[in-house]
Amino acid sequence: MDIEEFRRRGHEMVDFICDYHRSVEQLPVRSQVEPGYLAEILPTEAPQSGELFSAILADVASKIMPGMTHWQSPSFFAYYPANHSFPAILGELLCAGLNVVGFSWIGSPAATELETIVLDWLAKLLGLPGGFLSVTADGRPGKGGGVIQGTASEAALVCLLAARARAMVRRPADDQTRLVAYTSDQAHSAIKKACMVAGVVHCRLLPTIEQDAFALQPAVLQAAIEADLAAGLLPCFYCATVGSTSSCAVDPLRHLFGTARAHNIWCHVDAAYAGSAAVCPELRPSFDGLELADSFSMNPHKWLLVNSDCSALWVQDAEPLKMALSLTPVFLHAKGNTLDFKDWQVPLGRRFRALKVWFVLRSYGAAGLQAYIRHHVRLAGWFAARVRADERFELAAPPRFGLVCFRLKGASREQNAALLETLNVSGKLFMVHTELAGQYTLRFALGSTNVQQRHVEAAWQEISDCSARILGGEVHGT
Repeated sequence: MDIEEFRRRGHEMVDFICDYHRSVEQLPVRSQVEPGYLAEILPTEAPQSGELFSAILADVASKIMPGMTHWQSPSFFAYYPANHSFPAILGELLCAGLNVVGFSWIGSPAATELETIVLDWLAKLLGLPGGFLSVTADGRPGKGGGVIQGTASEAALVCLLAARARAMVRRPADDQTRLVAYTSDQAHSAIKKACMVAGVVHCRLLPTIEQDAFALQPAVLQAAIEADLAAGLLPCFYCATVGSTSSCAVDPLRHLFGTARAHNIWCHVDAAYAGSAAVCPELRPSFDGLELADSFSMNPHKWLLVNSDCSALWVQDAEPLKMALSLTPVFLHAKGNTLDFKDWQVPLGRRFRALKVWFVLRSYGAAGLQAYIRHHVRLAGWFAARVRADERFELAAPPRFGLVCFRLKGASREQNAALLETLNVSGKLFMVHTELAGQYTLRFALGSTNVQQRHVEAAWQEISDCSARILGGEVHGT
């Protein structure tokens, strides 16, 4: 493919994407195929000779698209959202077209410097404490700053590695196998996985209860720390969650971090989903105490109109990251005191992801992003009000941000599971379930880029109709 054909095919691809977004509302939200469908219709080997691009695109339409679950459907209410916007897509296209590998400043100065600038912009939009900025209030270089990771899982791993390095520097005679990490039983599984990767064998998943809205209580953390200290262990890392996956629980940061910092424990905040809400000042009380955190992460690719992958991580002091991750072979040595983001992440290579963030921030501005978040919060409030008003249902957790957790009141696990499966098989919407206080719970997660009031109303009507059939015995649990 030469440049001129690329130009033509590029127009075709943009048309394909536009047609998809115009029609996605009419498609079944969840893929209807069976496992292994694609192996039955694709060759077992790559072609010997190149094929026409028109044939490739035709196969996308006929073979790939039927196997897609449509995360960009306005009736996608599963998991947490995977946002997109057209400015972000264009930024991604430019990133691929330039194709730089910005592991160091000299590798691509614009990539490093734009990432630093846009993460300072984003930190200010979120109302983060000044310690997370790359420059101080008087314009001098700061100790901290932001970096784009691929996912919040990577961000958690990086911070755990930094916490481990800091603990070993402070207590060099200690055995690494004595290190302990803490989080709640509502935290993302990424924290447990980070401990597995980092070799932190003691990972405490501390219990939460329904009466506390599944938020971890400081007394529980304090008791766990004291027990581990008494056993001769070395607490080094605590991860709080703002907007947990199952129930959107919010840990009381200020009180928990006060407890952890008294023992020199690294304090990390995982706000992968809910962090975007902080662009709205009225939603910031959930983030009270951030100035006590060592690190904070959120995913613009979840709820801030940036397509995947893009996870923002800020630290108040980058030195522990560099202690844990800096490794510079001879061929990467550079003159001068420059910022090399390879020392802030596990891999060496990195993409120019700051472009799409820059495109989004400039295209929407603070007011546009705030309106976007408020729209979803309002829709979630409308849905929660319908649940409260219908005696067949009950809320399983306090509605927060864009998530509503609910179930059929007094119904069996099998009936609630049947409701979910019936809804998903219909193709009219897609949700998933979780377990809260041992009970089967449905999650209705708002946040799709194009969801409107009519989509939520249609979803509620479908939920109501299916519930009537299940409670009436027309549909049986499996």
